[in-house]
Parts: sequence; structure tokens; C-alpha cells
Amino acid sequence: MQLNLPPDLETLVNKRLSSGGYTNAEDVLRHALEAQDAEESWTDEERRALSAHIEEGYQQAEGGQLIDGTQGRRDIEAMKEKWREGRLPGR
Repeated sequence: MQLNLPPDLETLVNKRLSSGGYTNAEDVLRHALEAQDAEESWTDEERRALSAHIEEGYQQAEGGQLIDGTQGRRDIEAMKEKWREGRLPGR
């Protein structure tokens, strides 16, 4: 199967490729479709659980239970790097 992408979608694919998290356009498309499939398969219970986690975080923030922005960025970068390592072929 071959796909002809409009320029806006081609730009998005190239953006993902340049991030280093994907090796080719097929990987980008696979991830996008898998994410969409996972999102569409969420049950009402899972949606409620996610909403509860968001509410819990909001309440913690309201109560002053926050982490420093710099530390938050470091934590997110570490999670992103771990995710990228898991997506590389042969791992």
C-alpha cells in the first residue's frame, strides 16, 4: 500500500522523524494508529480513573504539593529517553 500525504501531514511525519524517536515513516504511522486504537478502546471505567488522577493532581497543586519546574522537566526528559530506548529496534 502506498499513501500520498497532504503537505500538513507530511510535515507532522517529518517532525516526528526528526525527533529521533522513530526510524522511518512506517514507525510514525504505526505508533499513531496504535495510539488511536488504544484511546478508542478505553472503557468508561478507564476514563473515570484518568479523570480521578487528573482531579487528584489538581487538588495536590491547589494544596501546594508541587515539584519544582526544573525537576519536573528532568523527570519528563528521563521518561522520554527511556521510552525512546524502548522503541529502538533490537531492544
